[in-house]
Amino acid sequence: MKLRPALLWTAVLAGGLGLWAGQQLDTSSEEGSGSFSGAEKEPDPTSKAATAGIGNPLPPIVLPDLSGAPVDLQRFRGRPLLINVWASWCAPCVEEMPELAHFAAAQGDQGVQVLGLALDTAEGVQDFLRRVPVDYPIVLETPGPADASVRLGNTQGLLPYTVLVDAQGRIVRQKLGPFAKGEIEGWASGG
Repeated sequence: MKLRPALLWTAVLAGGLGLWAGQQLDTSSEEGSGSFSGAEKEPDPTSKAATAGIGNPLPPIVLPDLSGAPVDLQRFRGRPLLINVWASWCAPCVEEMPELAHFAAAQGDQGVQVLGLALDTAEGVQDFLRRVPVDYPIVLETPGPADASVRLGNTQGLLPYTVLVDAQGRIVRQKLGPFAKGEIEGWASGG
């Protein structure tokens, strides 16, 4: 019975510390001096609507390629499109690149198109591609709360992230995490 009051006071103390810490984080984000600077106090009401899921059409996305030319993702309609979101600093992304390159090369003119969407700088991507070249197109995006990855359904903001779009422009599959060796073929065919 003597433990109960001690546990109660411990819970009250922990709760109070939690409230105090929460106020400190709110203050830091308002002043822009904490690790959460730039965070919004209220969620953006359009962010849910702007996040595509299975069965939704590919959202309108236009991003620069490595030379800076705009690429409208709608131009890939007519054939399935595998969009792989990656970054040169992401170890699992780097590990799966040879598998993606092999898959893309095996598709020919009628198979699944592969597009790399790098949440990275042009310099970082170009340096990486000098070491690990790929033959499929790469577009660039600046990471952020409403970047193309998020609009494609990556609500967790983790990499790598892959989306499969059918020939009619609808999202049919989404995958968070890297592909294992030999997994892409079955995944892209719906298996």
